[in-house]
Amino acid sequence: MSATPLLSLKGIRKQYPAVLANDNIALEVMPGQIHAILGENGAGKSTLMKIIYGAVQPDAGEIRFEGKPVQIRNPQQARQLGISMVFQHFSLFDTLSVAQNVWLGLDKSLSLAEVTQRIRDKAAIYGLDIEPERPVHTLSVGEMQRVEIIRALLCEPRLLILDEPTSVLTPQAVDKLFTVLRQLVAEGCSILYISHKLHEIRALCTHCTVLRAGRVSGECIPSQETNASLSQMMIGSEPPALVLKDSQPGEVVLSVQQLSLPRLDPFGMNLSPLDLQVRQGEIVGIAGVSGNGQRELLYALSGEDTRAPAHSIRLLGQAVGDQGPDKRRAMGLHFVPDERLGRGAVPSLSLAHNLLLTRSDAIRPSGWIDMTALKTQAEAIIARYQVKAGGPHATAQSLSGGNLQKFIVGREIDAAPRLLIVSQPTWGVDVGASAQIRAALLALRDAGCAVLVVSEELDELFELSDRMHVMAQGRLSPSISRAHASVAQIGSWMSGLWDHAEETVQ
Repeated sequence: MSATPLLSLKGIRKQYPAVLANDNIALEVMPGQIHAILGENGAGKSTLMKIIYGAVQPDAGEIRFEGKPVQIRNPQQARQLGISMVFQHFSLFDTLSVAQNVWLGLDKSLSLAEVTQRIRDKAAIYGLDIEPERPVHTLSVGEMQRVEIIRALLCEPRLLILDEPTSVLTPQAVDKLFTVLRQLVAEGCSILYISHKLHEIRALCTHCTVLRAGRVSGECIPSQETNASLSQMMIGSEPPALVLKDSQPGEVVLSVQQLSLPRLDPFGMNLSPLDLQVRQGEIVGIAGVSGNGQRELLYALSGEDTRAPAHSIRLLGQAVGDQGPDKRRAMGLHFVPDERLGRGAVPSLSLAHNLLLTRSDAIRPSGWIDMTALKTQAEAIIARYQVKAGGPHATAQSLSGGNLQKFIVGREIDAAPRLLIVSQPTWGVDVGASAQIRAALLALRDAGCAVLVVSEELDELFELSDRMHVMAQGRLSPSISRAHASVAQIGSWMSGLWDHAEETVQ
């Protein structure tokens, strides 16, 4: 290994109006190294990566690449140096196809047809299946992640920055990605790897730099650490263990009977006749590989898709299959989508104004907004869920992904729902915040709420769910109690292999 770092940072500082994101950061990445950046949400990780990629300019400090001082003014210059980045929040144009999105960031000497073929070739090599002609707006979050990874790999990077790359990948896909990353390292590429999954960092990374409150708080060799010691370095303590109690299911809150819907676009998934029940005081989990009908089911349940027969979806006994989100929300259904920016929150609006997306408490009978009440509500959520933000007037896009997730989940829980539907509740969230969100969901269940969780994190579903289903090819498996389920069984069901299974819980 060369003694000269591929990347060297000294004295990097970045001040935003409400927060000092990076404070005198020093970092070295050696050639052929998988270097982890670990820190809780809001520690400054993403800002630092954006500085390296040229998407954000530092206020002070020096960057050296291959031993030479460089000023990376924009991502195009970064790519010319050999630096590629996969962002946690995707930078894709919804109305363009996968191939067109990838083409935008590549050398224009290549034709669209050539880029399309290269996407297919890379997807085949790395097992990141994607159809280049698909419009991005038809993709699931997991499929968008694949597009971003393929786009970065097509640049043949010398330094690849990955910000939460496995947050929406299945365990099998993670194993495949790790094989690819190790192969890239063997070929001389270095990797900067941000993840909140401590076991991934220990298994994959050869070095780790820990950030806390915008400063480097320590370095280590991950394979010599435990999850507990890494948590201690990152947040100063171990996250509290979840207290699991046996559920006491009550009346049926959500009932889905023989729901069948044709896909809305050529790349969607038809929903086969499926049945689902969620009772008061229980958490039902739905596992499955992204793109198997979860999005279509969530649209139908939340009221974004009102094509279902009225009687096929019942909320508290009332037929609502043809009712929109407003009617269902008034009945007590609240929803946390997997796409935080753009669906869960309006990026340019303040946190206080984002409450108005799903809450009407602060709207007076005259139609005027009570801004004092709105601010008070936002402040309460920020305090209760320990959201790192510049106050209720901070814009949604100014928050780190994990802090925005805590605010959105808190916003919906604070509304005292009768039924809460949550998609990917802890995607991109650090271990401390993950424990906090999961504990809040369990407390909501214990208070009598019905909770439906859709997640690709099997560990999460086994921690939270009283009963579980698996979704594959637009079909929903029988339910199985957590006590009777196993990772191996759920994994086989992800391929649709449940036809001879007996339903464990009615």
